Amino acid sequence: MAQTNQKPARYTITAALPYTNGPIHIGHLAGVYVPADIYARYQRGRKEDVLFVCGSDEHGVAISMKAKKEGVSPREIIDKYDGIISKSFSDFGISFDNYSRTSKEIHHKTASDFFKKLYDAGEFDVEVSDQLYDAKANQFLADRYVIGTCPKCGNKEAYGDQCEQCGSSLSATELIDPKSTITGEKPVLKQTKHWYLPLGKHEQFLKEWIIEGHKNDWKPNVYGQCKSWIDDGLRSRAVTRDLDWGIPVPVEGGEGKVLYVWFDAPIGYISSTKEWAENNNKDWEPYWKNEDTKLLHFIGKDNIVFHCIIFPVMLKTHGDFILPENVPANEFLNLEGQKLSTSKNWAVWLHEYLMDFPDQQDVLRYTLTANAPESKDNDFTWKDFQARNNNELLAIYGNFINRVVVLTHKYYQGVVPQLGTLTEIDQKTLEELKAFPQKIANSIERYRFREASQELMNLARLGNKYLADEEPWKLIKTDQERVATIMHIALQIAASLAVVSEPLLPFTSDKLKGMLALDALNLNWDLLDKTETLLPSGHQINTAELLFRRIEDEEIQAQIDKLEATKKENQAMAPSFEPLKETINFEDFQKLDLRVGTILEAEKMPKADKLLVFKVDLGFETRTIISGIAEHFNPEELIGKRVTVVANLAPRKLRGIESQGMILLSENNDGKLVFVNPDEEGVPSGKTIN
Repeated sequence: MAQTNQKPARYTITAALPYTNGPIHIGHLAGVYVPADIYARYQRGRKEDVLFVCGSDEHGVAISMKAKKEGVSPREIIDKYDGIISKSFSDFGISFDNYSRTSKEIHHKTASDFFKKLYDAGEFDVEVSDQLYDAKANQFLADRYVIGTCPKCGNKEAYGDQCEQCGSSLSATELIDPKSTITGEKPVLKQTKHWYLPLGKHEQFLKEWIIEGHKNDWKPNVYGQCKSWIDDGLRSRAVTRDLDWGIPVPVEGGEGKVLYVWFDAPIGYISSTKEWAENNNKDWEPYWKNEDTKLLHFIGKDNIVFHCIIFPVMLKTHGDFILPENVPANEFLNLEGQKLSTSKNWAVWLHEYLMDFPDQQDVLRYTLTANAPESKDNDFTWKDFQARNNNELLAIYGNFINRVVVLTHKYYQGVVPQLGTLTEIDQKTLEELKAFPQKIANSIERYRFREASQELMNLARLGNKYLADEEPWKLIKTDQERVATIMHIALQIAASLAVVSEPLLPFTSDKLKGMLALDALNLNWDLLDKTETLLPSGHQINTAELLFRRIEDEEIQAQIDKLEATKKENQAMAPSFEPLKETINFEDFQKLDLRVGTILEAEKMPKADKLLVFKVDLGFETRTIISGIAEHFNPEELIGKRVTVVANLAPRKLRGIESQGMILLSENNDGKLVFVNPDEEGVPSGKTIN
C-alpha cells in the first residue's frame, strides 16, 4: 500500500552499500550519497527523528575478483577499501548516523537469522540446476566470473548477472559464447543445489503494492522498470551461491555455499541499524517494524530491481518488517562524455578530489546536485564544475553574503540595525523571502534535488538583486534610516540562507551560521516562514569569512590533463589492429584450403634462431611446415597442439627444407603469439575449415 498522508513518527533512510573493491567516485555520489544526505539533513533540520544508515558491502564475487587480481586475501581488500571509503564519506560530510560493515559478526548473525526464518517457514524452493563450471579452475562460476555476449543487445562484454550496456538483468547461462574471467576457458554446465526465492508467488502482492499503490508517487524511471519486470513475469531467484567468500548458508546441506550477496547486502541496512542502537542505547525495532516509520532507499538505477522487488519480497515474507515508502533511484552520471569506469580508471575519485580541492566539499556537492542524473543520464565536466563555482557559488551566493557582512560591520560595527518604514519593494522582498523555505522544502520532499539547488541559488539572487536595486552604499550619506532598513532586510535573507543551505551546502552553512552568530538564536527550518525577524535588531554578528574562492583555469586544466593521461593509457593497453587488406571476392576466399592439423613433431632448425620445423598430421598425410616462431615457444610444449593449416599454399624452400603449408597464429593483447585453433574437441585432423 502507498504511504498515507499521516506525518511519519520517524524516518529510516538507507543509502546503497558500496562494494569495498574500489574507492568512491562522483558517479556514486551523484547517484546515491549526495541526494540521500540532502534528504537526511533536511529532515533533521525539521527536528524529525532520522536514522541514516549505510555500510561497506564486503561479500560477493566483486571482492573475490579483486583479491585474485591483486594476489591478496579478500580480508586485505575489504580492510583497505573500507578505510578509504569510510574516511572519504566522513571528510566529504555524508552524515550517516551509522556506517557499518557486512563482515561484522552482528551482520553475519542478522543475515543468517533472516535466512533461517524464511527457511523454517518453507519460503524457499530447493532446486538442482545446471550452473556454469570452470573445469580448469575447478570451481563453479558466480555471475561476475562469467563474461559473454548479451542476448538482448549484442554487447560482447556483458556479465553473467547484468549487461551494463543495455541494463538488462541476465543469468550467466543466457550469455552467448560465455567465457570464464578466471581462466578464459569456456565453462561447462554442472549440476549444483541452491535455495531459491520464488518471486512469481508474490506477483499479485507486487502488482497491488507497486503497480497500483505507487503509480503516482514513485519516479517514472523506477516505476517503469518495476512494471516491466512484473509484466514480463517473475522467475525464482537463487539466494545462495557456490563461493568460498561470504556468509555460510546456515542450514544442513549448505556446506561450501554462501548467501548470495544480493540476499545478504540489503539486510546490512538492518544490521547497521542494530549496531547503531547498541552503541546509542536505543531500540532498533521501531525504525524497521512500526507502520508510522517512513522507510526510504536511495540507490542507483542498476539496483532498482533488488530494492523494489527482491528485498520487499524478502521483508514481506519474513513478516515483521515494513516496506519502503519510496525508492528514489537516480540514473547514471558520465564523465566528460564517457561512461564512468572503475576498471579503466575513468573517474573522479572522491579521496583524490578532497586532496586536490581541500575545504571545497560544497563545490562538488553543488555541482553534482545542480547537474544530477535524476531522470536521465547526465554528464560531469570540469569546465561546468568551474563555472558552477565561479559564476554561481562565488559570484551570486558568496558575493551577496560578503556584501552584507562587510557593510554591516562598516556601517554598524557588526550590529543588526533597526527596521524602519517599509517600502513596497521591502514588503515584496520579505514576502518572497518567506516563500523560499517552503519552495525548497517541497522540492526536497519530492526528491527533486536539482530543483532545490536552483531555488537555493534563487534566494541568493533575491538578496543580490535587492542590494543592487536599493544601493545602500550610495544612500548612506543622505538617508541613514533607509540604509538601516535595507541592511536589516538583507541580513534576514542571509540568515534564511544559512539555515536552508544546510542540507545542500553543509560546510558553507556552518561557516555562514558562525559569521552571523546564529547558534544562540536556535533557528530551525520550521521557524523560517513563521518568524517575522530571524536576526533581531541589536544582534552582534562576526566578521566576514571567505565562503568560496575562485577556481583558476590552471587547476581545471590539471584535472583534464589527468583524464587525458588516463585516456592515453587505456588506448595504449587496447588491442591495436592492422588496417584491412584489399577486398577480395568470394571466389578468392574459396581458393583457400584451411585444414585442422595436429603437431606430431617440433624442433629448432639448425643455425636458424627464429625457425621451427614441424611435422603436422593432416589426417590424410603428414606435412613438413616451417614457421618463424622459435623465439616464442619451446618445441616440446607444442607436441600434440591442434592448429589451423593453410594446406594449399605453394611449397617454399627455406634453408634447403621444403615447407608444405602455413600454420595460422595471431597476437593477444600482451603481444604474445597464440595459435588459431578450433575450440571444439573431437574435430579430426584433416577436416576442412569453412
